Amino acid sequence: MDDQNRNLLLAMVLSTAVLFVWWTLFPPPEPSPVEETAVVGTDGQAILPSADAGTDAAASTGTPSNDTAIAPAEVERVSIDTPSLSGSISMSGGRIDTLSLKNYQQTLAAGSGEVPLLSPVGTEQPYYVLFGWVPGGNLGADDVPGSGTVWSIESGGELTPESPVTLRWDSASGLIFRRTISVDDEFMFSVTQTVENPTSDTVRLAPYGIVAREGEPQDLMGFFIIHEGAIRMSDGELEEIDYSDMPDLGNDPVWGASTDVIDVTENGWAGFTDHYWMTALIPEEGKAFTSVAQYVSGADVYRTMTRQQTLEVAAGTTVSAETQVFAGAKEWETIRDYEAGRKIEGFLPSLSYFFGFSDQTGVNGFTDSIDWGWFYFLTKPIFFVLHELNELIGNMGWAIIALTLLIKALLFPLARKSYVSMAKMKELQPEMEKIKERVGDDRQKLQTEMMGLYKKEKVNPASGCLPILLQIPIFFLL
Repeated sequence: MDDQNRNLLLAMVLSTAVLFVWWTLFPPPEPSPVEETAVVGTDGQAILPSADAGTDAAASTGTPSNDTAIAPAEVERVSIDTPSLSGSISMSGGRIDTLSLKNYQQTLAAGSGEVPLLSPVGTEQPYYVLFGWVPGGNLGADDVPGSGTVWSIESGGELTPESPVTLRWDSASGLIFRRTISVDDEFMFSVTQTVENPTSDTVRLAPYGIVAREGEPQDLMGFFIIHEGAIRMSDGELEEIDYSDMPDLGNDPVWGASTDVIDVTENGWAGFTDHYWMTALIPEEGKAFTSVAQYVSGADVYRTMTRQQTLEVAAGTTVSAETQVFAGAKEWETIRDYEAGRKIEGFLPSLSYFFGFSDQTGVNGFTDSIDWGWFYFLTKPIFFVLHELNELIGNMGWAIIALTLLIKALLFPLARKSYVSMAKMKELQPEMEKIKERVGDDRQKLQTEMMGLYKKEKVNPASGCLPILLQIPIFFLL
């Protein structure tokens, strides 16, 4: 090791030692505790979570009179039945809290049961979607439905793709709240929150949605290239937050500790993603909202929230706010269709959309909810070709073989060049040995004569390795 490298290494070691001693003797001050919050009132003041944040993780100031706690087993439910989903909606809070995926089994064993996605309060790890209103102006917590408010069914009996359900709750102040829930035959719910004001006063309030998950999931894959945790799209910017990183989020002066807040101006969504499944809130397109990722340490609750803009409801009028909820499997074709805003069928329409030749009118950037990894510029086109080959052949095994042959054919010019270069290098091996014997230990002379030999024979020693190196990432992905 020469003196310059030795000095550099010594300087690095000493710098590290100085930093270690400094941080040991003078540790940074602990951040001042900030009260954990759920949502923000229209007056800009934080609204505290209910006394049992781990039970509802929603917005209320303490436990209002309309939030009387009711055990899950005692609450009326509306069943959900679609070709893809089964479950129910709890009338306590009107939350979507029981959901299973009909087309997926927990294991390969027959009769292993459907994959559960959402679970109600009282189970081992509750995971649910909750909606509500933040009171503003002269309204109080009792004037809006909370996490424990018991709703009644105004219309509909069972939630299916053909039959939506409307829930109703009347506040003591005279406001009438409705929540209409519909679902398609895949994984998308549409929730319309409506407030009717028959009083003589103008009221102000803001709609919100929460995806809450109590406790870190036990079945995490933990694979470093697969993201599991909170995921958000905010005006075209994707953000992924691991569960382990959420307690370390910053202190927001309004929303509280372990919180990250983004003001979205037009399009976005927020939720939680697993290896194969996802639950996400999608506010109405083109309207601003506040996206929040938060960890409530005392209750061990992870949650993502979308708070829409404040609505002013004049006397005698009605206003509504819409939010979509995706809850299901991250099937590429299904998510792509949600992003496109339409059903895409056939190779040419699919190819046209993939390369951006067709307009996107649905959920902005929704296909990015699938973790394509570091080599997304390779994995996305490779997956697209594999998907189309599987559609054409009808067998994934043969589709993988066909894809391998296709990539081999595309890379054949590079492979041929590398083989030719290696063959020339092999032919020069005797001459290279003679040069080594002639120059002995003189490394500079050896390098000079070797370069002269390569130049004379028109051989580039690097040309045999580079094409092979270029192929490695592609076959690693396969």
